[in-house]
Amino acid sequence: MMKPKLFIPGIVLAVTVISGCAANDNAMDERNENISELDPARELQAPADDELNNRLGYVRYTKDQLNNDAERNHAVTMDRTQMANMITRIILRNDGFNEVATLVTDEEVLIAYDKNEDIDEDIAADIAKKTAVSVMPEFFDVYVSDNDTLIRDIHSLHNSTTTNKNYDNTIDSIIDEMKNSSQGKDSEEG
Repeated sequence: MMKPKLFIPGIVLAVTVISGCAANDNAMDERNENISELDPARELQAPADDELNNRLGYVRYTKDQLNNDAERNHAVTMDRTQMANMITRIILRNDGFNEVATLVTDEEVLIAYDKNEDIDEDIAADIAKKTAVSVMPEFFDVYVSDNDTLIRDIHSLHNSTTTNKNYDNTIDSIIDEMKNSSQGKDSEEG
């Protein structure tokens, strides 16, 4: 028969070990969830509902529906990361591009890329610029460059926010450097 003095500490030890393992499992689940959110390949997975993905987008409102306090305080927002993601993926689907980095600010789109030697620099610049122009609202200025060292410069700004204007000098410096590269065949027209 087990002595009561050893039985109670044994139970306390077992409960502590089991609850510690459960807490560790929760921490691991949270860590795996964070890694999954940061995984760029996550977007490549098929949507759970293909029908939802293939649906057309449609909304309809009346003037009365928009004339309420909640709607007056509604601000239109844009997910700049999603826009940069879309632009980058579309450019990479074209032959001749090895790597593309895209930064979307509140006023500009900066695209730096590494291209193959077989694609003309003006054609590559046209593809990159026209892709961004086709995705973004017209008021955005688009700058492109085949100077692949600018990829790192663009990356250095990926955690910046539009409310922190301390990065303006860096943006201006990158834009000045990008202007040394071809901006495409039609850059004078628009």
